Amino acid sequence: MEINYLMNVKTQFKYYKSVGEKTFKQLEEKELFWRFNEASNSVAIIVNHLYGNMNSRWTNFLTSDGEKEWRNRDLEFESVIKNKEELLEKWNDGWQCFFEALNSINEENFNTTIYIRNQEHTIIEAINRQLAHYSYHIGQIVQIGKMIKGRGWKSLTIPKGKSMEFNAKKFSKGKHDGDFSDDL
Repeated sequence: MEINYLMNVKTQFKYYKSVGEKTFKQLEEKELFWRFNEASNSVAIIVNHLYGNMNSRWTNFLTSDGEKEWRNRDLEFESVIKNKEELLEKWNDGWQCFFEALNSINEENFNTTIYIRNQEHTIIEAINRQLAHYSYHIGQIVQIGKMIKGRGWKSLTIPKGKSMEFNAKKFSKGKHDGDFSDDL
């Protein structure tokens, strides 16, 4: 069961990572820093927060609390990323830290109790917590992209008004397993 869970959750995280990256590709560099208003976050700010969270939560996650002393969460919500190159570097570094941690989980350590902000978590609880957190923020990134691009936005999933066409195409190919992620 643990192996199936880990394989499935890795697939889910890779999917959400790709959704973020497909959004980045649609945006010009300056658009990564656009904010709806002063209370809103830009794509760059969200990426900076995810980077900080991933590194804090998953560095030495089996032996130290996920809220590291060196983390400056408040700074994560400031405009510290200056260009697209830096944004992509932080994005990739955060995900690398996270996936390395996931890949280190095995039968021997799967039942280890880990801590986030001094709260006990099973590994499944910690992963599920982050799955919800990361997908929430990636949804924000997509929404910002859609706001910026308007009619120029290219759908990352089934385009609006195209569900019947999509289903007809899928079923005519004999794909009935419900896995349409390759078409997203």
